[in-house]
Amino acid sequence: MKYTIIASPIGDLLAARDEDGLAELQLPAGKHAQRPQQAWVRDDSAFDDVRTQLEEYFEGERTEFDLPLSPSGTAFQRRVWTALRDIPYGETRSYGQTAQAIGSPSASRAVGLANGQNPIPIIVPCHRVVGADGSLTGYGGGLDTKRWLLGHEAQHAGLFAL
Repeated sequence: MKYTIIASPIGDLLAARDEDGLAELQLPAGKHAQRPQQAWVRDDSAFDDVRTQLEEYFEGERTEFDLPLSPSGTAFQRRVWTALRDIPYGETRSYGQTAQAIGSPSASRAVGLANGQNPIPIIVPCHRVVGADGSLTGYGGGLDTKRWLLGHEAQHAGLFAL
């Protein structure tokens, strides 16, 4: 596995990829420690596509990512993560709406757990999932980061509505 560090407005992001695609994007804050595993090898040149697309996102120029992804998770988690990518830029969905979207309407708690295990935040936009009443609920990168990402998208979403 190769990794790099990518500077961003929310702090340094740690990106890791295997031969199939991006496997992890670790945020600078929150409950998941940001550190490469011992067997990983730093290779900054292997992440030009990821770096470019994240820079475009943070500049408000990109609303969707087009990167090969290789997240590790259960079949259920991967279904949830696929559904997260269908949430439009600048919009939010509740855990219940996400459960409905994957055909498991009674699985909102399981969706929340899968959302919290998303190894590729921002690119797989788990920050767009909120409580049923619209409140900001837990986020692996911390609620301040979630608030920043949602505010960033809200600020730029109007630029893309023609």
